[in-house]
Amino acid sequence: MQGDAAWMGWLERALIVGIAFLLDLALGDPQRLWHPVRGMGWLISSGERLVRRLFGVPEESACAGEDSAFRRMRERAAGGILALSVLLVSVGVPAVFLCVLERIHHGLRVAAEVWMCYRMLAMRSLKEESDRVYRALVFGDVEGARRAVSRIVGRDTDRLDVEGITKAAVETVAENTSDGVTAPLLYQFLFGALGGYAYKAVNTMDSMIGYRNERYRYLGTAAARLDDILNVIPARVSAGAMILASFVLGLDGRGAVRIFLRDRKNHKSPNSAQTEAVCAGALNVQLAGDAWYFGERCVKPTIGDPVRAAEPQDIRRAHRLLYGTGWIVLAGCESLCAAVLWLTARAGL
Repeated sequence: MQGDAAWMGWLERALIVGIAFLLDLALGDPQRLWHPVRGMGWLISSGERLVRRLFGVPEESACAGEDSAFRRMRERAAGGILALSVLLVSVGVPAVFLCVLERIHHGLRVAAEVWMCYRMLAMRSLKEESDRVYRALVFGDVEGARRAVSRIVGRDTDRLDVEGITKAAVETVAENTSDGVTAPLLYQFLFGALGGYAYKAVNTMDSMIGYRNERYRYLGTAAARLDDILNVIPARVSAGAMILASFVLGLDGRGAVRIFLRDRKNHKSPNSAQTEAVCAGALNVQLAGDAWYFGERCVKPTIGDPVRAAEPQDIRRAHRLLYGTGWIVLAGCESLCAAVLWLTARAGL
């Protein structure tokens, strides 16, 4: 009986995540609806101010004035407490909410979990946000394209030309195929909506305080390391699915494989270049390279070969890879669940 209940739970979770995926395709991220990530962002900002006061960590450069081992340890400790606190609250609050609904009625808990899983997915919103960049470029509105791309990238955009804007948008779509689609899907399949919330809390912390600049070099260490760990498997699953999608969609699949094998480590993060390398190879363009952050130039290796210059249409090609990868990952997870259930039934467990 316990075995039956466990497998029924897996089947229910597969259905929940599948419906959530379809909701994301249909609805995207309605601007009028409050998003849980905004709450996480508020929690991170408020928590940062609190731990800075408690641990005596100033907001100015971490290397200004005192720069001792003790200070670095103090900042890392503050960052660790911040990361743990944000993670506990981001998971604990929805966990209590789901428990209350389960006590009222199982169907209410399931419906809430579908909605919560849907809100952690960002495939359609990623496509729509980057499509604003594409449309601005097509109409020759370079300033509008800079403003649009600044909404989805962390780098300075005022120096970017048309090709630079295009590459920034394509890189964001490629990298966030894992962060916004594959990783939430995988963690929701494994741990339900709470897995998606835990992942998104860590990912949001990394995007806010995981920088290697002077302000967050030590305070953001815990968030950055957690994000690296949680993305190890999803980034590589995304890359494999994107390679398959490049063949299916008629893009340069062989180029995707070649550049992936060669350039997948061309990034300070162990995960970010995985899908960027596949995308660069599939589109026959060169991505990454030097970029400006907070007025400072950051020297970065390139990814891919400059077979041709990046053009606005590459943003739409990246969208095809995004959607193809999402469907492949979903189909793989659902198929694996179905296969395990079938084998379990055959074995009489």
